[in-house]
Amino acid sequence: AALSSGCFERVIVSTDNDEIRDVSLHFGAEVPFIRPAVLADDHASTAAVVAHALDWTVSAGSIPRGVCCIYATAPFLRPADIFSGMRLLEGGRWDFVFAATRFEAPVHRGFEQLREGGLRMLWPERFDTRSQDLPPVFYDAAQFYWGSPNSWRAQVPIFGPKSTFIEVPRWRSADIDTEDDWQHAELLAAAHALIKPDKN
Repeated sequence: AALSSGCFERVIVSTDNDEIRDVSLHFGAEVPFIRPAVLADDHASTAAVVAHALDWTVSAGSIPRGVCCIYATAPFLRPADIFSGMRLLEGGRWDFVFAATRFEAPVHRGFEQLREGGLRMLWPERFDTRSQDLPPVFYDAAQFYWGSPNSWRAQVPIFGPKSTFIEVPRWRSADIDTEDDWQHAELLAAAHALIKPDKN
């Protein structure tokens, strides 16, 4: 998707894994460095990983105008969405642009279970509001994150007042972190195969 989008001068994969490096090179990406172990555990932040890659790129003599982090766990990412995100970032208004999708059900009706077994609404003031009158709420689709080099290097929070998003439909949103996520993505992929594909 990155190579097909036409957005990038370089597509770099950050990894500490030899197999991932070899697959990345086979499909046309660059792997010019090995990610440090301190940035390769389950607690490393996306911002820190991107800042490291950006620092390496700058030290090698290349200063990008924009940087896009793409997650390898996003199988339904489309080149057109990456391109749209780039266009928004180029407008100069935003520090970050990323992909997001809508919650399936109104989150304002959410509740949590109490320790003693009862429940508590998170927004009890919304109890009498009709579902169709509740505002839409979005969540990170975990596909891509465009950002200015300065924002990445300063590790500015991605979810802030100078961020915006490209909305993608739920049926094109899958973030694979667990076996259950994988099975869900396989079902979605089968459904996608039944839909007439477009060039994006």
